[in-house]
Amino acid sequence: MEEMKQRIAQGIFGVGLSLLTIAGVGCRHYPPPVPLDQLNPQQASGHAIFKARCAQCHYERVDQPRNGPSLASVFHKPTLHSGAAATDERVTATILNGHGLMPAMGNQVDEGEIHDLLAYLHTV
Repeated sequence: MEEMKQRIAQGIFGVGLSLLTIAGVGCRHYPPPVPLDQLNPQQASGHAIFKARCAQCHYERVDQPRNGPSLASVFHKPTLHSGAAATDERVTATILNGHGLMPAMGNQVDEGEIHDLLAYLHTV
């Protein structure tokens, strides 16, 4: 009888631990975006570029899709929406060459604007 109680207790503990593990995996919390009034000049320039060139398709401060995926916490996640690594190089390649429905922007932005945009995206 005592052995049966012990097995039941172990089973309940195992199920509880499994549920906690599953809940923890599904809930990821990322840091909030840096407030706009706290951006440095390069980040503020990147914000202006984002509003002019990206905001029609992407949100950056809300984790919801628009016409394209949200860019909220883009550099806090291991991968981009496409599955590619979330790195400056990969984001730059996506901006320049496009991907999926996103058009190539290579002829519309210069290297300095890309650096400013990346600096801003690191704050969201």
